[in-house]
Amino acid sequence: MGAKSLCLGALLLLLRPPLLLLAAGAGELRSCEDARKVFQLRQLGPVRGFPQSPRAGVDLQVCSSKNPTCCTKKMEERYQTAAKQDIQQVLQTSSTTLKFLISRNAAAFQETFEMLIKLAENYTSTLFCNTYRNMAAEAATHVRELFTDVGLFLFGTDISTEEFVNRFFDTLFPIVYSHMINPGPTDVSLEYAECLRMATRDIRPFGNVPKIAARQMGRSLLPGRTFLQALNLGIEVINTTDHLHFSGDCSRALLRMQYCPYCRGLTWSKPCMGYCLNVVRGCLANMAEVDRHWRGYIQSLEELSSAMRGTYDIEHVLLNFHSLVNDALVQARISGPELSEQVNKICGPPARKLTQSPGCSFDQNKDNQRLKMFSRDSEETLANRRKEFISHLRLYRAFYGGLADQLCANELAAADGLPCWNGEDVVRSYTHRVVGSGIKAQSGNPEVKVKGTDPAISQIIDKLKHIIQLLQGKSFPKYDQWDLRQTGSGGSVDEQVSGDCDDEDGCEESGSGEVKRVVKITDSGMPDKTNLSDVKQIHQTSDGSTLDTTGAGCLTMADYMTFMLISLVTLFLSLW
Repeated sequence: MGAKSLCLGALLLLLRPPLLLLAAGAGELRSCEDARKVFQLRQLGPVRGFPQSPRAGVDLQVCSSKNPTCCTKKMEERYQTAAKQDIQQVLQTSSTTLKFLISRNAAAFQETFEMLIKLAENYTSTLFCNTYRNMAAEAATHVRELFTDVGLFLFGTDISTEEFVNRFFDTLFPIVYSHMINPGPTDVSLEYAECLRMATRDIRPFGNVPKIAARQMGRSLLPGRTFLQALNLGIEVINTTDHLHFSGDCSRALLRMQYCPYCRGLTWSKPCMGYCLNVVRGCLANMAEVDRHWRGYIQSLEELSSAMRGTYDIEHVLLNFHSLVNDALVQARISGPELSEQVNKICGPPARKLTQSPGCSFDQNKDNQRLKMFSRDSEETLANRRKEFISHLRLYRAFYGGLADQLCANELAAADGLPCWNGEDVVRSYTHRVVGSGIKAQSGNPEVKVKGTDPAISQIIDKLKHIIQLLQGKSFPKYDQWDLRQTGSGGSVDEQVSGDCDDEDGCEESGSGEVKRVVKITDSGMPDKTNLSDVKQIHQTSDGSTLDTTGAGCLTMADYMTFMLISLVTLFLSLW
């Protein structure tokens, strides 16, 4: 409706020479034909009640005039409704690109996170099927439950990352004990398995791995969840401002600015720039209050995006979780004799079932096509996608602060130098003071009275303040605040991710050397069947040389076999 009015006004303006506008504005109104045509084209109501000729406008509330008019009270009401609809349509049109940018990326990031979770689950299941096949069937349920919890947390459920990671390792220990530490012809009984599960955190069969895994999950999932929440809030902010409630005083000012000229037969006139700014800044005063918080929102979103690197990068952590599981199982194998002794003290000798559990049932080829497509798409990493999104979003930092000016300059007001409507007549220029943006600036507005803050705007500002705190990591007593300093160099999926690392992150080393990790996604979308250590670790020693410890788990296994061989030789000699 607003677009039709603007196009029609522009057409009529072009048809009349500018020098005639002032004369027409000051002249006597002789016909209502032009006003009637506009009313009919705009489909504002039935034209049967439209005056055929000018009449006295004593019954008009806003468009009153001493001179004859082409409006009735009923028409004035219809014009007022149209004026509100016009401004709302213009607002919605101006925010369409911004809204599409955020909503499209919110959906894309959510889909990517879902695929990452599925891919990480498949990596972990593949680890068991390829390397620990006898445990795979029993572990499958717990792997699925873990990544279900990852998804629930990431998409907003209030659960503890530390708790669900520890629960995974707690439930894994009875399986590891039954098949690796103290294997037998059948699995341990349910009662014995429960005793093992309850004793896991005291025995610590996996060493420091569960603590490292829980810390990395918390560090990466929490920023990812907050990022998604922030995008959804951005959509809510736009939806709120798109459907802003306009006060009665604003509605009357819009009517006077846009349609009262029609009552005078001035269907071709447009408001003066200063006049338009006063009216629209007054009507959008509450919206302008969002400006400072919207700028803070985009800045905080940008800072969080830059900080989501290394152990704060969900892609890096999830796609390498299976390596931590492998480390945990190797640790349990090495500590086997000591663990058996501890378990016997707590739970007694193993009690076993009558039947053995089945082997691996995981279909590694299932969903392979989708995961392969995802892997190829992931040549552009999440970090790069976020960077591209933020670079586009940054262009809208001043969206709310400059919206009134943009609407007047691009849509509503007359061009500089042309005769224009000042609310009473067609003049050469607007002579009243032009106020600034925001509620405080409206105290001197000659066109619109602004009484207070809109409750809907106050609510959305409070939500923006809260999400800014979340984005800055200031509202999480349960979790560490993330460091908003960018780490790593960024790049492709094969990028080297270097960042602050400590023992709890699983970057243990001697001296002050730096640990660097290279994240790789294979073409098949699954980890290499012969080498599940997808994280290549390069340790820099104190003398500056580098030590490649990829496959360190295999070396540890060799050490274990050597230890067992020496033990057997010693036993044989003692018997001899």
